[in-house]
Amino acid sequence: MAEQQLGVLKALDVAKTQLYHFTAIVIAGMGFFTDAYDLFCVSLVTKLLGRLYYFNPTSAKPGSLPPHVAAAVNGVALCGTLAGQLFFGWLGDKLGRKKVYGITLIMMILCSVASGLSLGNSAKGVMTTLCFFRFWLGFGIGGDYPLSATIMSEYANKKTRGAFIAAVFAMQGVGILAGGFVALAVSSIFDKKFPSPTYEQDRFLSTPPQADYIWRIIVMFGALPAALTYYWRMKMPETARYTALVAKNIKQATADMSKVLQTDLELEERVEDDVKDPRQNYGLFSKEFLRRHGLHLLGTTSTWFLLDIAFYSQNLFQKDIFSAIGWIPKAATMNAIHEVFKIARAQTLIALCSTVPGYWFTVAFIDIIGRFAIQLMGFFMMTVFMFAIAFPYNHWILPDNRIGFVVMYSLTFFFANFGPNATTFIVPAEIFPARLRSTCHGISAATGKAGAIVGAFGFLYAAQPQDKTKTDAGYPPGIGVKNSLIMLGVINFVGMLFTFLVPEPKGKSLEELSGEAEVSHDEK
Repeated sequence: MAEQQLGVLKALDVAKTQLYHFTAIVIAGMGFFTDAYDLFCVSLVTKLLGRLYYFNPTSAKPGSLPPHVAAAVNGVALCGTLAGQLFFGWLGDKLGRKKVYGITLIMMILCSVASGLSLGNSAKGVMTTLCFFRFWLGFGIGGDYPLSATIMSEYANKKTRGAFIAAVFAMQGVGILAGGFVALAVSSIFDKKFPSPTYEQDRFLSTPPQADYIWRIIVMFGALPAALTYYWRMKMPETARYTALVAKNIKQATADMSKVLQTDLELEERVEDDVKDPRQNYGLFSKEFLRRHGLHLLGTTSTWFLLDIAFYSQNLFQKDIFSAIGWIPKAATMNAIHEVFKIARAQTLIALCSTVPGYWFTVAFIDIIGRFAIQLMGFFMMTVFMFAIAFPYNHWILPDNRIGFVVMYSLTFFFANFGPNATTFIVPAEIFPARLRSTCHGISAATGKAGAIVGAFGFLYAAQPQDKTKTDAGYPPGIGVKNSLIMLGVINFVGMLFTFLVPEPKGKSLEELSGEAEVSHDEK
């Protein structure tokens, strides 16, 4: 079977790790940097937006975004991402990875800048334009998921492919930290220049008018790294697997990869017919696809869906945790600029201690212990920690036990990233045939984003206390945080079961995994 693989693809599979691999990681990873930066930085400035645009001088508490506005600002980017994953995933298989890759980057840069320039000074005007541009920003980000994963997996050698795709994904961690550091820097500078009293001391002056620039600068900064990589994205040749197996132009693929690998690859004539074999042309909705990859697609979509429910629900507990450990004081005791600083500091600390190390653990171990083991272990540990927080929940929220609470919480998300959050992104880029690879990755990712929407919003309502008098303003009573956590533990456990549908791609070539090396072999 292996001897049927094209020489140019074999050369890529056995290539030593060299500079172009790292260039590809940075180029492909910048989209993820912007993605994480953007989704993360909005959570840092929502409180500020509330103070600026929903200020009520008669209220003892600073202004805050009404529930429907908060949901729109956060959710509209997720909806855009879901649509973008499906659309650009499909387009990446139709037009080629490289062409579509430029379009998504331009969208991300323009919409990042535009969302910082949201128009008007009325609350409605600003929020409407902010949501509009965030939807299209999400749409561009969505395209980056299937394309970055596919490009990296098609460029990598088979020995370290997992680590390379994981490294692209780990750029999310870098984006999260950058979001935190930019917010800390901007809020510090503004605090020095425009000192203001706390909300309790003076309701009007606690939010200086200049604070409006803070969120705009933070939101727009995310476009900078993406803009810097545009030139290199355009110079990158189309992947050999797309050119040879989908566009059927082996000559071009060989020429491109000779340049990339800096060696002379000889052109094979005999394999032209193998590549054009009609039995390799089954479509996404065919019986043949269902037979070969149906269960795989069910495995990649269901695990990503279940993981994202748990992963995106983390915002629920963050505010409880931060307030419990005293990292974020009561809103009325701070001015607007201090609040941005304190929230950014708290979120950056959590990211540094739990989220970011998880990504790099995956990079280090994925090609040693494999995707399957990491995903299974991750789901298992998340289940354990969620239950360990949930059942004695009333014990954890006592002031004496709060350090334990933070440790448990951090471990849950450490094992999400050294676990299914990384592997659900990697595997769909490896196990499907080249001409459906980007589409199938897009479908898996979009199902994941549907889970994110359930996690972020479903649980926002579910986690409200059962007692009507204690709910957050504007929310109906829910099932409470404890029961929500128990549900999330169960969801992680189900994710662990669905992991058994996904094959182990470690150490195999992409053609072996997708069955593209098979047909011609049978005929020989």
